[in-house]
Amino acid sequence: MPKILLEARNIVKHFPIKGGVFMKEIAAVKAVDGVSLTIEEGETVGLVGESGCGKTTFGRAILRLEEPTSGEIYFEGESILSYDKNKMQALREKMQIIFQDPFSSLNPRKTVSHIIGEPLLVHGIKGRKKREARVLELLQVVGLRKEHMRRYPHQFSGGQRQRIGVARALALQPKLIVCDEAVSALDVSIQAQVINLLEDLQDDFGLTYLFISHDLSVVEHVSDRVAVMYLGKIAEFAPSKALYKNPLHPYTQALLSAVPVPDPSCKANTRIILKGDVPSPIDPPPGCSFHPRCLYAKDTCSQSQPQLKEIDPNHFAACFYAGQVGL
Repeated sequence: MPKILLEARNIVKHFPIKGGVFMKEIAAVKAVDGVSLTIEEGETVGLVGESGCGKTTFGRAILRLEEPTSGEIYFEGESILSYDKNKMQALREKMQIIFQDPFSSLNPRKTVSHIIGEPLLVHGIKGRKKREARVLELLQVVGLRKEHMRRYPHQFSGGQRQRIGVARALALQPKLIVCDEAVSALDVSIQAQVINLLEDLQDDFGLTYLFISHDLSVVEHVSDRVAVMYLGKIAEFAPSKALYKNPLHPYTQALLSAVPVPDPSCKANTRIILKGDVPSPIDPPPGCSFHPRCLYAKDTCSQSQPQLKEIDPNHFAACFYAGQVGL
């Protein structure tokens, strides 16, 4: 039985909007609105959805880079929301993140040796020679060389900078890494190299990934299970093969219909065009948040919020009519 490494229960993250003379809270951006997710040891969970759906905020919330408004987070069976600053710093060794932009996430004033060695210094490795030996080892693991240690971020290509970010995330030998759009800023050929690197590292070090992306083709390639987010909620969650072969939620179907088929001999997907725009997370629609754009919406959809329920074995969808004829 696989061991659950991280469990998020009903995570909510609202960002207050203040106004008026006394700057009182007048509204809130509901970035994450009740998301529950489990991640098992050694697996890759993909998290996909349109820009602004709350993917990055959720990833930052489970690491407590953003404090959740409410909910529970368990890492290796222990609730981490009650941890103080010292306990949280110790936990950082086991939880790391690779940021989307490989340039702005690296300090331009510091050399690669300082950037990768800083986590080691913070967590108690004071000897300079010992740190530099570990930095050199990490650079070799991610495909860089010894002479790169004394260079600055602007002296590297985008792919090399992301490798530096990967090396920094690996410095403390973590168990969980949140990959926040880790390849979206890279050229396609470089994307493939970084993805292959991440997969090799997972095999070598037993890593667990939460892979956040809007690129469904990449997510299909790397993920064991995939969660689809829409307007701060999980719309569908299933094993990767099951979700791509038989999507049950209308939103997932629309997303997959837009994925280009690279083989010209294959028939292209029948494109599903959604009407309207994504509603504002400040004032989401009543009932199912997707119903204003759904091709199959009925009266029930605007009156009640569907819960994420198991339709097929291990295949969950938040839709009243998921799996029925016409979907």
